[in-house]
Amino acid sequence: MESGSLQWYDYIPGITNRMNLIPGALLLGILSLCTAEQCSCPVVDNVALRGRSTQSQLLQGESGYLAASSNAIDGNHNPNLIQGSCSHTASHSSPWWRVDLLAPHRVNLVVITNRGDCCAERINGAEIRIGSSLENEGNSNPRCATIHSIPAGISRTYSCSAMEGRYVNVVIPGKKEYLCLCEVEVYAVPSSKDCCSKGCIQNNSN
Repeated sequence: MESGSLQWYDYIPGITNRMNLIPGALLLGILSLCTAEQCSCPVVDNVALRGRSTQSQLLQGESGYLAASSNAIDGNHNPNLIQGSCSHTASHSSPWWRVDLLAPHRVNLVVITNRGDCCAERINGAEIRIGSSLENEGNSNPRCATIHSIPAGISRTYSCSAMEGRYVNVVIPGKKEYLCLCEVEVYAVPSSKDCCSKGCIQNNSN
């Protein structure tokens, strides 16, 4: 079963507090890295902001200069493409976007913000994939979730249940389409740190 297929939580810019994206049960899942007796854990934060992004192609035409892959990890949730905070590929078969987290992480949540000014249905059928292989540009890594739909301008949250990997991909497999992402957030902790009764320690098992 896909980790992210169970439930999601929407964020509406200007209306919803972002902390409300994480209900109590899901927050407990994030904190399951430590038990109640354990004291200090790595901070679960949006590690995509420190990552490096790329995508399969760049949108051509007069809006192409606004469509860089890095726009999807700039911390800006503005869903209007013309305002320069969305990534956007050209239309081609199996378009993809990827963020390199620079080291393996245990990924708890991925939050996707869809374009709001046009064409919200284009993201339908996209998959979130997480792993440390760059075979097939990372698009063959294990799947966290399938994005069945996201309403225009909405942020939707997918639980990935501490899947481990360095790369997070969003890909629309087997279909000729544009891929537009107005923000991708990856809430994770480094795989190199473990929680124990004395707090966070470096993992030397590898």
